[in-house]
Amino acid sequence: MAERSFAKEVEKLRLGAGEEFAGEGILAITKALLQCGVGYVGGYQGAPISHLMDVLADAQDILGELGVHFEASASEATATAMLAASVHYPIRGAATFKSTVGTNVASDALANLASGGVTGGALIIVGEDYGEGSSIMQERSHAFAMKSQVWLLDPRPNLPSIVKAVEDGFELSEISNTPVMLQVRIRCCHVHGHFVAKDNKRPPMSVADALSAPRRDTGRIVLPPASFLHEKEKVAKRWPAAVDFIKSRKINEMFGPDHGSVGIVMQGGMYNSVIRALQRLGLADTYGDTDVPLYVLNAVYPLVDDEFLSFCEGKQAVLVVEEGQPNYIEQAFAAMLHKAGRGTRLVGKEHLPMAGEYTGQVMLDGLGSFLRANAPHLLPGEVRAPNKLGEGVDTADLINVVPGRPPGFCIGCPERPIFAATKLVEQELGKHHIASDIGCHLFSIMPPFELGATTMGYGLGPASASAFNSPDAKRRSISFVGDGGFWHNGLTSSIGNAVFNKNDGVIVIVDNFYSAATGGQDILSSRANNRTKSTKHPIDEAVKGMGVKWLRHIDRTYDVGKMRAALRDALTTEEKGPKVIVASSECMLNRQRREKPLVDKAIKGGERVVKPKFGVDEDICTGDHACMRLSGCPSLSVKSLDDPLRDDPVAAIDQNCVGCGNCGEVADAAVLCPSFYRADVVHNPGRWDRLLESARRAVIGLMQRRRESRRLVFADA
Repeated sequence: MAERSFAKEVEKLRLGAGEEFAGEGILAITKALLQCGVGYVGGYQGAPISHLMDVLADAQDILGELGVHFEASASEATATAMLAASVHYPIRGAATFKSTVGTNVASDALANLASGGVTGGALIIVGEDYGEGSSIMQERSHAFAMKSQVWLLDPRPNLPSIVKAVEDGFELSEISNTPVMLQVRIRCCHVHGHFVAKDNKRPPMSVADALSAPRRDTGRIVLPPASFLHEKEKVAKRWPAAVDFIKSRKINEMFGPDHGSVGIVMQGGMYNSVIRALQRLGLADTYGDTDVPLYVLNAVYPLVDDEFLSFCEGKQAVLVVEEGQPNYIEQAFAAMLHKAGRGTRLVGKEHLPMAGEYTGQVMLDGLGSFLRANAPHLLPGEVRAPNKLGEGVDTADLINVVPGRPPGFCIGCPERPIFAATKLVEQELGKHHIASDIGCHLFSIMPPFELGATTMGYGLGPASASAFNSPDAKRRSISFVGDGGFWHNGLTSSIGNAVFNKNDGVIVIVDNFYSAATGGQDILSSRANNRTKSTKHPIDEAVKGMGVKWLRHIDRTYDVGKMRAALRDALTTEEKGPKVIVASSECMLNRQRREKPLVDKAIKGGERVVKPKFGVDEDICTGDHACMRLSGCPSLSVKSLDDPLRDDPVAAIDQNCVGCGNCGEVADAAVLCPSFYRADVVHNPGRWDRLLESARRAVIGLMQRRRESRRLVFADA
């Protein structure tokens, strides 16, 4: 169950020629694929591209009507390998995934695909995840395009440009027999706008047609001597064809005056930020008309020498706006100017940061610095001074006032008790080397748990602990892998590797029923019924099939005592070989998405509904906050009492509580205190509920009156 349904929005995909399409960038990409006659699409979810997979999943009926095949691939490598259908057949295919983790995984398939080349158009839509909000290592897709000699498009962040880039990408791929990467940043994926739609097209050749008429060309298969010829073909044929197409179709754009003493060159994805900075500097208007010549690279690889040199004609200085490091584009342009003997001064990272996201303020400061140094006459007088642009703003005061907020698990997350149990076991048996993995469970490295030493890639948690499989070791390592990572890469690279090498460590597979970290998409072990996918394949069976002998399954992770006992057994057993614990409980976010609408409907319909709520007895809580150090739930907070004799704030549970019970379970398992209680809130109570409530109130009232009378007796004495 994905975190967002596009069931209503996908109906816009049926719009025909001349009709106006309005919506999000992700939806526009899907519409563009259908307008281009795509024959098949595959991909793997991951921000900022997850919603593209969700849109395609919700558009199954429309895809079926057009004869388009869609697969939610097992990994990015699988998705890229799908594009092999375009090697021999004139079928347009697309793959989509998050970068750069996706391009890392897909690089082998990508290299082979790029070597042999394609007949049909092959488009790889990469969600560029670079910047402050990213969840991955900070790298760029650009290096993969250069390494494998595939062309890279980076469109301006508006719907007409995005749609055009999809169309151009397919044609560029077919003309140059080369796969094309379409890089869409988070601003592209989620920008809203409109464009004039075209009719959807059925693919001229479907994958079913291809199966009926098999083709093969040994010249396209990556084996010597063909692989050497492929390299020559890239340079002698494919590259020139790509450059000619980019020039003839005017893929790159120029804005502003034809002449000027300075100019700005930018990646297409940076255009909106550049224009906004120029607006703030008084050099552009709301519609993008600017006083500074701009050269916008919607195709960032390959670059076109003629276009760039023509843009530099008569200019004293040109600024390259290239987000991230290394500065591949700036280096290439510098080489062009040097070879051509031009005197134009090329600058980039002198005025803009070497690394990091080019936010609005960063862009404003960088462009202001460049223009003050090279064309101060263009700037209005009031913004010529650095302090007028906000440069050098001291954020120390803000840092001191606003407390740090480390990322953590959601309220009611079933993974939190797993790490509470791990902390309790460590208190008993001592510290262990713990290897983490990509996924929600990686939040265990943050307070309050502070567990985990490394993370090496999706599904590679146990593999990253394999070096610690020493026969002289006195203590076992612990490693974690999520169910998404398990099916993506972990089954072979982690579990199979541990079995084959007789690894004696402990492996915990965190099973929350979905690929939760990427938005709650179904996977092989999901319990949900999925009309187009095969689910309900137990992780236990796959682990046994790989040869694991010591296996425990915890079917309710909130049972902290049971979880702790399983970990203790795994760490102390005399049995050799990998010890695997499958810890299962449904992702609370997905559970709430599914159950909340049903509960609200039942309450509105007058049905009796019982909702558990947890609280803390203020009279019993001592205020030592040990419960929080083993929980970290956002709904578990503190509050101060009016009692002057109690200085320390006590624990408190706010209204966001979802009733998972973890706080009470942790307090009980850790023998902390009995201050937690559960209260059942009954909506639409029946006659028996009301009668029982009256009886309880009467008994409680009687006991309170007796206690008060006894207190008065003692007071008089």
